[in-house]
Amino acid sequence: MNIETLQQTIQKLVGDLDSDEFIYDLLRAYELPKASITRLKKGDYNQSKNDGELLWKKKLCFRHESQGGDLHGCIDRLKSDATVVRHAPRFIVVTDFTTLLAVDTKMDDTNDTPIAKLADHFDFFLPWAGMEKSQLQSENPADIKAAEKMGRLYELILVENPADTEEARHALNIFLSRLLFCFFAEGTDIFAENQFTNGVASHTVTDGSDLQSYLQRLFAVLSAEDRESLPEYLRKFPYVNGGLFCDEYPVPVFNTKSRALIIECGSLNWKAINPDIFGSMIQAVVHTEERGRLGMHYTSVVNIMKVIEPLFLNDLRELKWTPISGPLVKVDFWEVERRISWRHQEVHDGADTTSI
Repeated sequence: MNIETLQQTIQKLVGDLDSDEFIYDLLRAYELPKASITRLKKGDYNQSKNDGELLWKKKLCFRHESQGGDLHGCIDRLKSDATVVRHAPRFIVVTDFTTLLAVDTKMDDTNDTPIAKLADHFDFFLPWAGMEKSQLQSENPADIKAAEKMGRLYELILVENPADTEEARHALNIFLSRLLFCFFAEGTDIFAENQFTNGVASHTVTDGSDLQSYLQRLFAVLSAEDRESLPEYLRKFPYVNGGLFCDEYPVPVFNTKSRALIIECGSLNWKAINPDIFGSMIQAVVHTEERGRLGMHYTSVVNIMKVIEPLFLNDLRELKWTPISGPLVKVDFWEVERRISWRHQEVHDGADTTSI
C-alpha cells in the first residue's frame, strides 16, 4: 500500500463526501476485498439489525448519528453492546459527517477529529490493511500510552484555554501537575481506587461545563484539614498537605472531549506508570517550540520519547527541587514522586498520613 496515495484518496473522499457511500469508500481506501465490501453493503455481512448501523465481524462497527448527536455517548453504548462485543470489531466508528469519532478496540486508542481532517489521521485505520501502528519498544509501554494521552489532553485544553501569557502557561503547568498527582494517587493508595476518576465521571455533566468548578473545589479540599462541613463525596478525599494544592490557581474550562479524555486517562493503570516521564513531557508541551516537535497522535509517541530522553530526562535528574507554589514555572515531578512514594510507604506501615 502506498501511503501517499492512501492520504490523497481519503482527502478526496472527505472532499466529495457522500454520506451513503462514505464508510464503504473508506474501507476500499484501505484495500479491503471489494467483494467483501459489496456483500457488506448488500447486508450479507452486516450483523446489526439497527438502522444506520453496520457491524462487520472482526472489522468494523459503524453508526451514522444525526447532526448534533452525542457521539461520545453513542460510542460508549456501542462499546458495551452485547452484540458488538460478541462480534469483536477492530474499530468502532461513529460520525455525524462533521466529526468522526473512532475507537481501536485492540489498542484501546481513540481518534476524535473533524472529518475534513481525516486524511491527517490515516494511520489510525492501517490495521485494516494489515499494518499495525508503529510502537516504540519500551521497558514500560504504559509510559508511552500515558504520555500520548496526556499530550492529547493538553492540546484539547488549549482549544478552550489559550495559554498566551506567562501567567496562563504557569497556571496550566500547575493544573497539569495537580491532575497527574490525582491520577498517581489513585494507583498508590493515597486515594481509594478510581476515587478521582469516578468522581469526575459521576459528579460532572457530560458536556464538561461544570468540571472547572468541581476541580476548583476538589483542589481546595485536598489542602484543607477541616472536613466537617463538606458533602460526603468530598469528605472521603484525604487531606494532602504540602505545596502542590496550597495556592489558588485558575482551572481551565472543559468541553465534552476534554472531560471524556480526563476520564480515559484516569482509566489507565497508573501503578505501572513512572512519574518521572511527565515532568519531562510537560516541560515540552507547555512551550510552543517544543510542542511542535512532539506531535499528539499515536505514531508521534516515538517523537515524544526522542525529545524527552536527550533534552529533559537527564537534565531533570540534576535539578534541585523548586517549590511548586513558588514563582518559577518548573514543576519538579521528582518531588511529586517522592511524596507519593513516602505516602505509599506510610500507608503500608500504618503510620499517620495526614500531613505529607
